Amino acid sequence: MGSRTKARKRAADILFESEARGVDPLVLLQDRVIEPHAEASVPQYTVELVEGVVAHRERIDELLETYSRGWTIARMPAVDRALLRVGTFELIFNDDVPDVVAVDEAVDLAREFSTDDSPAFVNGLLGRLLEIKPTLLA
Repeated sequence: MGSRTKARKRAADILFESEARGVDPLVLLQDRVIEPHAEASVPQYTVELVEGVVAHRERIDELLETYSRGWTIARMPAVDRALLRVGTFELIFNDDVPDVVAVDEAVDLAREFSTDDSPAFVNGLLGRLLEIKPTLLA
């Protein structure tokens, strides 16, 4: 697993945990950054992802809600929600990541950590966002 993939997984973990525990993701992120355990170190890209998702959360959730077919944000599995938020941030708000990489990484993580149906769902939703991305940025 590459360093950016690990950073994405860690960001999704933090977003998932913050939602499950009802804790602000930035507070949880800060707690993780200052943990003294070497194996618990948080990559800088994880910090960028969590901060980016939080900064754009309202727009990200609006896009996910609008373009998912038959699924509200609340009805999505929590892991998928976290992965989709990271993927949407990378796809729409982070020009440093190629679009296809943002989609593929989210799908691969869904395949590894979520339900059997999740990879297709994540791929379909992020694929729709990719198709309309030029209109979203206009």
